[in-house]
Amino acid sequence: MSATIFGPDGQPRCRWCAAAPEFMPYHDTEWGFPVDDDHRLFEKLCLEGFQSGLSWRTILSKRENFRAAFLGFDFDRIAKFTEADIMRLLRDDGIVRHRGKIAAVINNAQRAQELVKQEGSLAAYVWRFEPKATELAAPQTASTSAASIAMSKDLKKRGWSFVGPTTVYAFMQAMGLINDHAEGCVFRDRAEAARTG
Repeated sequence: MSATIFGPDGQPRCRWCAAAPEFMPYHDTEWGFPVDDDHRLFEKLCLEGFQSGLSWRTILSKRENFRAAFLGFDFDRIAKFTEADIMRLLRDDGIVRHRGKIAAVINNAQRAQELVKQEGSLAAYVWRFEPKATELAAPQTASTSAASIAMSKDLKKRGWSFVGPTTVYAFMQAMGLINDHAEGCVFRDRAEAARTG
């Protein structure tokens, strides 16, 4: 089976983006393009944690609700959340109401603040783990890598939670640390140009 499908414009794209209507715009405008904004990086790490055990479609369809509930994923504001905020979020049917995952976002916001003090920015830290081209598996054939295992281990050592190697690998794919667009996908070259430009 081919790793690509043709989109409505006749251009080949990663096969997975045809699985749901909301996937194609996400694939075409976000997935695999490099991100160096701390709040977007934090948001994606959090949303990947929420996805654990669920489908990305569920999370993507609720993303705007998550953004509202977690104040745009501003980790300086989330770090001040209290038990009352956890209770409020557990009543919010616009998000995934999982106490452990909600608590993880608050904990990770506090850890993000510490990391920014040490590293200057979340982006500076994250991009240190960008793998060399020679370390990459063929596109869309892996669910972890040496780099995702290393980042996961380091984040856990720093006290982060819901950041296993598979979660971190999905984060790295989405945020452009890895160009995992399929060979032949029209967006592979565009993502690579954005990464190297």
